Order: sequence, then structure tokens, then C-alpha cells
Amino acid sequence: MTERTELVEHGQLFIGGEFTDPLGTEVIEVISPHTEQVIGRVPHASEGDVDRAVAAARRAFDEGPWPRMGLDERIAVITRIKDAFAVRHEEFARLISAQNGTPYSSSVMVQALAAMMVWDSAITVARDFPYEERRDGVLGPLLVRREPVGVVAAVVPWNVPQFTAAAKLAPALLAGCTAVLKVSPETPLDAYVLAEIAEEAGLPPGVLSILPADREVSEYLVGHRDVDKVSFTGSVVAGRRVMEVASRNLTRVTLELGGKSAAIILPDADLEAAVAGIVPFAWMINGQACVAQTRILAPNSRYDEMAEAFAAAAGALRVGDPLDPTTELGPLVARRQQQRSLDYIKLGQEEGAKILTGGNRPPSQERGWYVEPTLFGSVDNSMRIAREEIFGPVICLIPYEDEAEAVRIADDSPYGLSGSVWTADTERGIDVARRVRTGTYSVNTFSLDMLGPFGGYKNSGLGREFGPEGYGEFFEHKMIHLPAGYREA
Repeated sequence: MTERTELVEHGQLFIGGEFTDPLGTEVIEVISPHTEQVIGRVPHASEGDVDRAVAAARRAFDEGPWPRMGLDERIAVITRIKDAFAVRHEEFARLISAQNGTPYSSSVMVQALAAMMVWDSAITVARDFPYEERRDGVLGPLLVRREPVGVVAAVVPWNVPQFTAAAKLAPALLAGCTAVLKVSPETPLDAYVLAEIAEEAGLPPGVLSILPADREVSEYLVGHRDVDKVSFTGSVVAGRRVMEVASRNLTRVTLELGGKSAAIILPDADLEAAVAGIVPFAWMINGQACVAQTRILAPNSRYDEMAEAFAAAAGALRVGDPLDPTTELGPLVARRQQQRSLDYIKLGQEEGAKILTGGNRPPSQERGWYVEPTLFGSVDNSMRIAREEIFGPVICLIPYEDEAEAVRIADDSPYGLSGSVWTADTERGIDVARRVRTGTYSVNTFSLDMLGPFGGYKNSGLGREFGPEGYGEFFEHKMIHLPAGYREA
């Protein structure tokens, strides 16, 4: 039997770099998706708490030392945050698994160590970034400066809370911005560990606040007149609302939204390698990942063979307690997510798709928000199960006739976030990668490198995270005209 997480309770909020009493009395209860019992309680931030956090961030940016420090000084603080992640990564992983059901076996890497890698990669990018450059203009010499955008509202989801927080906070803080991090009510407990780390690292007062709250308070933060930039990860519906609210103040936005990514298996692919490479990233985080390979495209010439192999691999996934290190698929984060997946499974059958494995609640789990790893065969790309983001352990196996049709099917989606191709011919795979309209693509692997740009085409978002492209999202550009003939001393 696995050791259970004790009830975790916090009575304060982290505002302006210190723990302080909330203005309201509302409390968030964190429910275990495995036991359906309360495992934590934290204050629910109010609009008044948002005002306090934004005011502290505004003062820290306009008057405080953080934006005026040298880059090396900021890097020293962020390095301490990154190093603390390495020390406390198991604590992060355990808390996140307990809250959202991610199997601990993958939570250590996907939820904790990957977040540390984001902080580390952001430092690498910051060191090499061109903060100022000279140009020869049409009318004379120019100096182009990149200056921090200001106060950042960072809004993160429950599926990868620390990874997405790092994707926003690391570049924002290194750039010299100040930030208010709004965390999901499903996963607020790990955010308190981050707050402790930030406090110990020596961030100046006001630079960072962390607020657990629901959508109403999130909307208030996004629409706050003293916020200069919103960085949001979540659903397309929520992203559209963020953009609408932020537009009232012409606030800049970066949106990392949903996906319905396709893994194309070409006829010459090594099937064993493809199955081993795709399955973990089709059902990753129990299917609750925007980059998950939720559409698997198989050639008609090998369709039955591939259907059998993927069904066997999916059916063999060990379902159970997310804190058990042998578990490969845990519960969904909430009852609503469980019901959503079950509703889509029913819809898929009504549309004419065939269940190859799964399709129900696992009989071994008497409680908890579980759904069996489910694979649909005989799927047409026009079906709703192939077009809509289910965000659960439900995957579609779609047949195609030739390579051109495979690319067409992969592109025939309102999303464009991720994807992969599997082939014996790497150059052929690269050619396919160039043709599919999606933001991140892998050949004979699945990867997300933090030194390159990550983001989506179409409904999958606006802007980029990671790499110099993502770092640049947290800067304004200033052009300074210099007198003719000017030369630096």
C-alpha cells in the first residue's frame, strides 16, 4: 500500500513576496482524484487580494530594484530557485500527483524535473539575448533596445502546474518584469512550495505574488488596468475570453491553448519503436495534456497490425493509485473530467467508431475518477472524437491511404500544437514535418526542447514560450535615433 499524503492546510496567501492573511474568508478544498477525499485547504484569493498583489508588482516594477539590477544579479536569484527545485523535486512531484492524478512515476520527470529544466534553460537564453543592438537605418544610425514589458499576469492550469508556471515566471523575472501567478483551484498546494522557494531565494519585495482562485478572480486579474502582459495556458474557450478581457486595456497576451495532435506512422516505420514512442505521449498525464498525440494515423496497408499493437500496449497500461510508483495511468483530475471522457466514449460509438480497448471505468477501481485507457479504431477524421479536444485517456486510430492523405488529415484540425512522424527514412520524416502546420514536431521521437520556441498554429494559441522567441514575449522594443556620424566612445 502506498503512503497517503496528509491533509495540507495553509491559512495565508503569498502576496508581494511575503505570506499574509487573505482579505476574504472563502476556502478552496483540494480533493484527491483517487480517494475523493479532502487532502488540502487554502484561502481563495479575492479581487481585493488581486488588487494588493498587482499594486505590489506595480511598485516593484516602477520603483523597485528588480528591473534595474544587472542581468547577472537576476540570474543569481533565479539560479537559487532552480537549485531549490532540484532539492525539492520529489516533494513537488508527490503533491502534484496527489492533486491531479499524474502517476508519480512520470510526475517526477514531467511535473518537477522538467520545471527545473525550464528555469535552467531560461537562464541560458537570458545570457545570450540581444538586449541592445546597433543598426544602420535609412535616415541614420539606430539603437534598438529591448526593455521589460512590466507587470505580468501568469495564469496556469492544473495539468502541469509547475512546468507552466516556470514557462512564464522564469523568462518574465529574468527579463526584469514583476509577476502575479494565478494557480488553479484544483492544484494550489505545490504553489506554496514555490512561494517558499521564491522567498528563500531573495526576490525583492513585490516581485512575485501567488494566488489560488477560480475563473472569476482570474478574469479580474486579466482585466486589471495595471497589468501590462498576460501569459495564459488553458482551453481555447478560456483563451478566447482572456483575449477579450485583456483587449479592453490593450494588454498584450500570449496564449498556449489546446491541441489534437497527430502522430503519423509511415508504412516503412518500425512498429515496435513507434508503439513504444507514441503510447507514453498519447496517454501522458492520463490523457490530460495539450501536446498529447491523441490522433494516431496508420496506413491502410498495415492498419490491422498497428491496431492490434496499439490496443495491446494501451490495454497493458497499469491503472491505479497515482502515488504507487508502478502506476502508469491514474485518475482524471475531477469528476467532470471523468464524465466528459465517458460522454465522448459514448459519442464515438454512436458515430460508428469501434472500441479496440477500454471504454469504461476500470473494474479494479471502486472509487476515484478513473477511465480506462481507451483506443478507438475505424475513426474518420470528421468525427467529433477526432476533432474535439477530449482531455482524457481517449485516443483515435485513423486510417490513411498515402502520405499526402496523412498530411491532409493531420492538418484537417482546428488545432496545430504538436505532432510526430515515424519512419525508417529520417529525411522523409523531416519533409513531412515541414509540411504539417503545427508548432512543434518530432521525427521518430517525441520531445519538447526548452531552448526552442513552443506554441501553436490556429486555435492552439498566440505567441511562443521557451527559447529566445518565448523570452522576447516579455519585452517592449524601443528605437533610439542617433545623430548622423555618431560613433560609440
